Amino acid sequence: MASEIAIDHREKAYAILKADADKILKLIKVQMDNLTMPQCPLYEEVLDTQMFGLSREIDFAVRLGLIEVSEGKDLLDTLEHELSALHDASTQK
Repeated sequence: MASEIAIDHREKAYAILKADADKILKLIKVQMDNLTMPQCPLYEEVLDTQMFGLSREIDFAVRLGLIEVSEGKDLLDTLEHELSALHDASTQK
């Protein structure tokens, strides 16, 4: 029973972190499509702030034992890759 609860908490923690990563991607996409270009300081500030916040959330979840370090790193790496692809697509327009 306790291991089932621990697994449930781990799954929920990862799902929340993944949802937050998806929100960052959507926020940056909207910003790039409608508001500013990637060279704008506002874009950089929003991106840096959001990525820092997510990295702190991931660190907290790791410290609680809810996710593995590798899972957190993979989540950040995937988001950075997606943001890079989005940036590249935007600059090629």
